[in-house]
Amino acid sequence: MIRWAKVVTFLVCLGPLVRLGWKAYNGLLGANPIEVITHSTGDWTLIFLCGTLAVSPLRMLTKQYWLIRFRRMLGLFAMFYGTLHFTTYIWLDKFFDVHEMVKDVAKRPFITMGFTAFVLMIPLAITSTRGWISRLGGKRWNLLHRLIYFSAIAGVIHYVWLVKKDLTKPLEYAAVLTVLLGYRLVWAIPVVSSRRSLSGKPVAVPGVIPSGAKAPIEECR
Repeated sequence: MIRWAKVVTFLVCLGPLVRLGWKAYNGLLGANPIEVITHSTGDWTLIFLCGTLAVSPLRMLTKQYWLIRFRRMLGLFAMFYGTLHFTTYIWLDKFFDVHEMVKDVAKRPFITMGFTAFVLMIPLAITSTRGWISRLGGKRWNLLHRLIYFSAIAGVIHYVWLVKKDLTKPLEYAAVLTVLLGYRLVWAIPVVSSRRSLSGKPVAVPGVIPSGAKAPIEECR
C-alpha cells in the first residue's frame, strides 16, 4: 500500500509541471510566459516546502506515523521546483548574464532572499539519502536538516518583497509557515523542560535520534 501510495504521490507532484508544459505547448501562458513560469514554479516550491514541514505535525496529531515515509519525496520536489524557478531566472530572464545576475543579487533584496532560500535547499537535497544519515549520524543529520526552516522563511520573505501591491498570497504562505514552525516551538518547550528536570538523564523524544544511534530516514527530523 505504501509503495503504491508513493507512486501516486510522485505522479501528483509532477502534475504542476505537466500542466505548465501543456499550457506552454498550447500557447496558453499569456502575454508574459516567463513571468507565468517564474511565478508558478516559485509557488510550487513554497507549497512543497510547507508540505514537507507539515508531515511531522500531521503524523504526531493523527498518530499516522507512516506519513513520515513521504517527507523526503516532498522535500526533493521542493528542490526540483526551486531549481526550475532558479533556472527560469538565470536562463529565460537573464540569459546566463552573470554580470546582470550579480547586480540583481546586490541591488534587489528579494532576489538576494530568493537566492538564499535556494542555496539552503542544496545541502538538504544532497544529504537526503540513507547513506548520508549513516555518514553524518542521526544527530548531526537532524541538525543540518533544520536548514529547511530558514529556507522556507527566506522563500516567504522573497515572495513578500517581490509583490508590490496585493500581499494576500504571500501572507497566506507566511501564516501557514508560522503555524508549522509555531507547532514545533510549542512541542519543543515541554521536551526541553523535561530534560532539564531529569538532571542530564537521557529522555526518549519521538523523532529525535540519540547520539551515535543509527535510524532510518523515515524517523529523522
